[in-house]
Amino acid sequence: MRHGKKVAHLGRTNTHRKAMLANMASSLIEHKRINTTVARAKALKTFIEPLITRSKEDSTHNRRIAFRALRNKYAVTELFRTISEKVGDRPGGYTRIIKLGNRLGDNADMAMIELVDFNEVYQTAKPKKKSRRRSRKKETTPAPATEEIVEVAETTDIAIEKTVEEAPQAEAQDAALDASEKTDAKEDENKAE
Repeated sequence: MRHGKKVAHLGRTNTHRKAMLANMASSLIEHKRINTTVARAKALKTFIEPLITRSKEDSTHNRRIAFRALRNKYAVTELFRTISEKVGDRPGGYTRIIKLGNRLGDNADMAMIELVDFNEVYQTAKPKKKSRRRSRKKETTPAPATEEIVEVAETTDIAIEKTVEEAPQAEAQDAALDASEKTDAKEDENKAE
């Protein structure tokens, strides 16, 4: 029993394992998703996520560290250009592992590992709705100045006068419409006979 097991050796020597993870990471960066075994996908996740975090800050030092791990200058360029722009606001969790079942040949657990921001199926394009919380209490407003009260009173008097003047006109218009509807109904009856 190995206590404190931190690294999945994947049945390989240290150099073979690093080369395999570098190749898998380059493929993941290039294709945005790859199929592999679950154990390799989990090892790849711990390998590539710190590199993606470093790619958020584009500096020569970070590019050299990424190149040391990936050993592929095209993958480093892709990482620092397109991937860093997409994951710029994400605080972590750049990859997703989806289990696919067992492989036919040797019954190994298979999984797909993908970059989260490059999958359009799971993207939520809906902007977050801002929720407003309103109190049930009445908001107390400060008493307006006396000049404002006078202005409000004048405008309400004018509004009341206008509605009083408009009321007889509205009644007359309603009566005219009723009369025209009655004449139209009579004409329709005459045509029907």
